[in-house]
Amino acid sequence: MSTNIIYCFSGTGNCLDFAKNLAKALGDTDIVMMRSQPVVTDATQAKRVGFVFPCHGGGLPGGVEEFMKSVKVSPDAYVFGISQSASYLGTGLYKLNKIHSLSYWKGVTHQCTCIWLFPHTLMLPPTTPKLAQKRSEKLAAKIAKEILAGKVTEKEPPCNPFNSVESKAWPKLAVKKAKKLAVNKETCASCGQCAKLCPKGNIKFVDGHPTFGNDCIQCLGCLQYCPTESIYMGKKTQKREHYHNPNITPEELMQTVIHID
Repeated sequence: MSTNIIYCFSGTGNCLDFAKNLAKALGDTDIVMMRSQPVVTDATQAKRVGFVFPCHGGGLPGGVEEFMKSVKVSPDAYVFGISQSASYLGTGLYKLNKIHSLSYWKGVTHQCTCIWLFPHTLMLPPTTPKLAQKRSEKLAAKIAKEILAGKVTEKEPPCNPFNSVESKAWPKLAVKKAKKLAVNKETCASCGQCAKLCPKGNIKFVDGHPTFGNDCIQCLGCLQYCPTESIYMGKKTQKREHYHNPNITPEELMQTVIHID
């Protein structure tokens, strides 16, 4: 087993890119993708165990909390958590800390990929996608140094009451929003990439085109990575520029484990 394990959930690549940058600085790291099927949940031999994930609806992406609970960590391990969002921290780190006591935690910001709500250029503080990416890479290098130095975050992650209520309501809202998912059959390439990307297996192909079920968690990987931009969620999203991390390919998101020396 590698010295370090980072469990990562990523829908549109930002969190995986951050995890990869951390792994490159830490060395000898396995990045395990937290998708629908738990794998490599025994991390008891790892010296450092990390969790990198986005804020979804004020909390954790669907299925991630259950995955976190399945992970076994040594009581002597250095455990860290990184939550990524466009603005506020959410309750993800608070929930993670209740499952695995965190030695170190940090909230970081990157581009918004929630295209049905905002264009991806919205984030706080405001900046361009290019500058946001550069800032993310610098921050990953800084955080990696702190992790290698064994820095400890003295205070526990906060739990904002508003985010707590929001995260409880989010699953139903996600299903409601998913009903607006549709595909332009005239431009759809029938490549099947969206179905392979979906962490919940929520996309099926019928007559050569994707159909969407009721188990959507709003990671939006299908929409943002569609090579022909044929998937949309309501008319207003058809006019908005799509966004996914420029350094992450769909094939990487589909992997189970990514090892970085």
